[in-house]
Amino acid sequence: MNNEVWARHANPLSGWSRVSILPLFAIAVWSRDWIGWWALAPVAIVLLWTWLNPRLFSAPASIDNWMSKGVLGEHIWLSRSKDSALSHHAPVIRLLTISTFAGAILLFYGLAVLNLPLTMTGLAVSMLTKLWIQDRMVWVYSEVGDGKGLALLE
Repeated sequence: MNNEVWARHANPLSGWSRVSILPLFAIAVWSRDWIGWWALAPVAIVLLWTWLNPRLFSAPASIDNWMSKGVLGEHIWLSRSKDSALSHHAPVIRLLTISTFAGAILLFYGLAVLNLPLTMTGLAVSMLTKLWIQDRMVWVYSEVGDGKGLALLE
């Protein structure tokens, strides 16, 4: 994403509505049990939503909220994760990323075999650890970007 898209994605409506992606994806994939190959249509819609979401919203009037700071922190982390000033975040972010990935494996396996407990466990682990990562990104933002706001993207 370019800086303009990151600025739009910093809109809390974008960030919070993106939280819907994994549950919607799980339902779309699960729908193959009900509608067969037609399930490709809701899967395609969810994938399109994933791409469109950070582009649909305008840049926020204010970033004085948890989600906007988390999105800006993510931008900082992706561009400066090797920065020694941020190195103390790396072990926690690495562990949370591995946990998110483990949850995603459970989720996808549960979806593959249509096992509801595995699917729901994977979904819960993936979403909770992703939100925990988001909280860590707020911390990254508060250390590096606080007071700079969307100017970070210029």
